[in-house]
Amino acid sequence: MHGPRPEAVPAWVARACTLVGVLDIAAGVFPRFRHSRMHTLAEVLPGALGPFAAALSLSTGVLLLLLAHGLRRRKRRAWRAAVGLLPAGALAQFTYRHSLVGVIISLALLVPLLRHRDEFTALPDPRSRWRALANFVLMGAGSLVLGLVVVSAHPHRMIGDPSLADRIEHVLYGLFGLEGPLDYAGTTSWTVAFSLGALGLLTAVTTIYLAFRPEHPAARLTEDDEARLRALLDKHGGRDSLGHFALRRDKAVVFSPSGKAAVTYRVVSGVMLASGDPIGDVEAWPGAIERFMDEATAHSWTPAVMGCSETGGEVWTRETGLDALELGDEAVVEVADFSLAGRAMRNVRQMVKRIERAGYETRVRRIRDLGEGELDRIRRAAEDWRGTDTERGFSMALGRIGDPADGDCLIATAHKADGEPGPYGDLKAVLHFVPWGVDGVSLDLMRRDRSADPGMNELLIVAALQAAPRLGVARVSLNFAMFRAALARGEKIGAGPVLRVWRGLLVFLSRWFQIESLYKFNAKFRPSWEPRFVVYRTSRDLPRIGLAALQAEGFVSLALPRVLRRRPKAPRPCAHTRAEHGVRAA
Repeated sequence: MHGPRPEAVPAWVARACTLVGVLDIAAGVFPRFRHSRMHTLAEVLPGALGPFAAALSLSTGVLLLLLAHGLRRRKRRAWRAAVGLLPAGALAQFTYRHSLVGVIISLALLVPLLRHRDEFTALPDPRSRWRALANFVLMGAGSLVLGLVVVSAHPHRMIGDPSLADRIEHVLYGLFGLEGPLDYAGTTSWTVAFSLGALGLLTAVTTIYLAFRPEHPAARLTEDDEARLRALLDKHGGRDSLGHFALRRDKAVVFSPSGKAAVTYRVVSGVMLASGDPIGDVEAWPGAIERFMDEATAHSWTPAVMGCSETGGEVWTRETGLDALELGDEAVVEVADFSLAGRAMRNVRQMVKRIERAGYETRVRRIRDLGEGELDRIRRAAEDWRGTDTERGFSMALGRIGDPADGDCLIATAHKADGEPGPYGDLKAVLHFVPWGVDGVSLDLMRRDRSADPGMNELLIVAALQAAPRLGVARVSLNFAMFRAALARGEKIGAGPVLRVWRGLLVFLSRWFQIESLYKFNAKFRPSWEPRFVVYRTSRDLPRIGLAALQAEGFVSLALPRVLRRRPKAPRPCAHTRAEHGVRAA
């Protein structure tokens, strides 16, 4: 049984580190602060007097602020850096200013760090050299803003009345250690120059460190891991419609001690994000969940699960002490019950008949039955028809089409032979399904040519459902409808004001996340609705988990624009996911 790890000491130390860092910066920037009633507290900083002391105070404060977040997360490297920084600052104060008060207060923060060193054991996060670029941009912007404060903090010493452009120019020159256009009376010029130079040096040193430290790239599923997961899916894949999405190759995996169950995940912004239910034997799930929680604890990651079933949510909450919140519903169509007949299906029936009369035909086949040339054309079309520069999908998307190992995947295509051929021949739309056990499939992506007639997705879903008996498919999982219950209940007569307001907010957000449109699209096919849940530790983690989920699903991204990205050289790290109606989970 796992509960939240006590965080009182790391949180207290992080707050103290933040406070000392802010005081450091204030003492290094504002001369009035250095000589005010706060002077006694300012003595904790390496600088209240002189250009060198001010620069040292400023740089120490920035470093302490950078370390505070790592200390809160119990990171061992942040602890080591703080333990080294505080004595260095204290030594500088004693040798340069002979400040016993500064030494004492600096060591006062060092004592709890050393006393509670066993609390700071978290391992580093997965990292890549993109962090260096992010650091350069953020530190550069922060240094520019703080530099403007530095050059403007001495109005009575400034000679003349320089414009904002002159101040910015002075800061930019100063960050590179050069003399700018501004001038000050007395030694203030040296104080400003030392402070700006310290900010520039910090930006350069931290960026160089991040660029040249050993790289630990994002999670990748190894061939051995994939083989073990496929063996588990062969035995237990029929239990969860999302099981096959565990084979995304940008996920990592932990197995139970027996090897009979596994949890796949990705770490995003310090959140260890699992997706769907554990893979494998339900009896072995607790062992895999325990390994997952141990890994989260070792790295001080925030554990979370997106899109697990009701059974999965019950096991997760029972084994970990976490909480669960209903996220939405998955639309599942039983093939035996599906028919276009009847009043309820009139709109879908009329749309399909209209498109068929326009000359479109459909083909529904297994991936293994397609030739490599046709598969390549479908891959290129799916990428070209993607509605965004960023690939979307994580919890309910496979991320590739046509891999030889995915021969059981189902693909439905729409063609118009009598029309004007496009860059991909007569191909006009594509739907891709992954296996769900031996008798089911789960929708992965929907793509269509924007010049094709409306209704391509409805046409292909109907074609897939009608071809399902021939292919041995008895059930089809469609899209995930986020907050479906709230949307459905909120539009009914008698809905209360709170529910109506909540529904109104969801409709508003649908302008960007297609929440309502995806629900209405799924409802056309008269599915049964299977609830899906998010599992989390505390309510205060939900915003962070939500942001991590948006990053994982591709709604928030720092990736390069598509025109600047290189195509993958091999099929293993493929990057094709769902698009037209959004991803299966947000």
